[in-house]
Amino acid sequence: MKKQVYNPFLPLDEYIPDGEPHIFGDRVYLYGSHDCEGGKTFCMRDYTVYSAPVDDLSDWRCEGVIYKANKDPGFSERPYMYAPDAVQGNDGRYYLYYCMSGERGFGGYFGPVSVAVCDTPAGEFEYLGYVHYPDGTPMKKYVCFDPSALNDDGTIRIYYGTQYMNEPNEALASDSEKLAAVQKRYGKTAEEILGTPDNVNGACMVVLEDDMLTVREDAKHIIPYDADFGGHEFFEASSMRKVGDKYYFIFSSQKNHELCYAVSDYPDRDFVFGGTIVSNGDVGVNGVTEDKRMNMTGTTHGSIIEINGQWYVFYHRLTHKSDYSRQACAERIFIESDGSIKQAEITSCGLNGKPLAGRGTYPAPIACCITNGKMPHGSNSIYTCRFPNVTHSDNERYIGEICDNTLIGFRYFEFSGTKKLTVSVRGTGSGIIGVYTEIGGAAAGEIAVSASEKWDSVQATVSIPDGVYPLYLVYCGTGEISLRDITLS
Repeated sequence: MKKQVYNPFLPLDEYIPDGEPHIFGDRVYLYGSHDCEGGKTFCMRDYTVYSAPVDDLSDWRCEGVIYKANKDPGFSERPYMYAPDAVQGNDGRYYLYYCMSGERGFGGYFGPVSVAVCDTPAGEFEYLGYVHYPDGTPMKKYVCFDPSALNDDGTIRIYYGTQYMNEPNEALASDSEKLAAVQKRYGKTAEEILGTPDNVNGACMVVLEDDMLTVREDAKHIIPYDADFGGHEFFEASSMRKVGDKYYFIFSSQKNHELCYAVSDYPDRDFVFGGTIVSNGDVGVNGVTEDKRMNMTGTTHGSIIEINGQWYVFYHRLTHKSDYSRQACAERIFIESDGSIKQAEITSCGLNGKPLAGRGTYPAPIACCITNGKMPHGSNSIYTCRFPNVTHSDNERYIGEICDNTLIGFRYFEFSGTKKLTVSVRGTGSGIIGVYTEIGGAAAGEIAVSASEKWDSVQATVSIPDGVYPLYLVYCGTGEISLRDITLS
């Protein structure tokens, strides 16, 4: 019997961001980076893969560590493995593409792209080499970062790149300070930067030989580095999917919290901006603006996939008030007859395919909206100021630092005869938790809470009509509280 599944869909103590989902055989495999719980920088752990049967997305299984960072020759200088992608080669084996980085991302743009190989999708991968030209020279054209792989009917394409600024080479040549900053960021000489005719920034693609290492066709921009996408220009997190005879380029935009897409009839040119697929702050949905984001926002990376006739977008959310503890989430999406994708609302039910049952106990960290009305945007750091966030202590996961006027939202439940709500809370705070099925609507109940050093289970009667609704909890009071779980009965 299938279980319910919610966001995040992996165990609450697991942190696998930058997810690239792929179907191999009858299972979907999630390849991604691996953060530490409460980590101090990005991607501190070795690559670990989870998989699930394509016909039961509630049954995720840990396949274990598939590749260790110390297998890469560059480990001593850059010990962290960043966002990978996997592809099945024409020889039937599986290839993992990734880049190494140092503390807080330093050196992550220095290249090249490394490659590991395995006979199975989630076995023990072994280092194979790096992407190189026929003479063995490492391929480091443009900026090697966030590689994504596509076996395009036998043609192996690797997409990659980043973009921090749009200054043309002429402007850099006349501004020594800006040029020095670009040199430091990308680990390139002035000659390498200024000698790249179409700029080192931007989204790129290189075609490989069947050995999965050697360049067959030199790298090129797939989108001009100065292309105008209306404020949603490419930043990083390249991912390519072929949908019918169209190429969908998925990427993180300059806004940093959203996954966007562009579409073309070709794999290497003429991409037209399509829109935003998902924002981890829900910015752009239901009138939500940047200054009213529904969560702390920050880096995002992911892709789309069709599983049993249903399309999904995989992305990640932030926890622990930082960019360094990110968790995998997914939402249903729909590709319309004209090829467009409407932006998905972030939810707690994600892969469940339907609302969660309006009865039972749920961990508070599955909340998809956590906001005090002034949530920050992550910036490659750990915040020290106080605001509500998913965190942990003593092997427990909960939402902490809930202060006055904090909203905690769960979307969606199917309520049927639900009469009571119980919350497990602790903290210095005393006040009221209002219960709502609509932001700004009438309260469906109130739960009085008082200061306690231990978890207290506090119950109240609620008036929620039968049907599908979100559940919003709004704390009003003094001090701070933490929320561990909720029980509907």
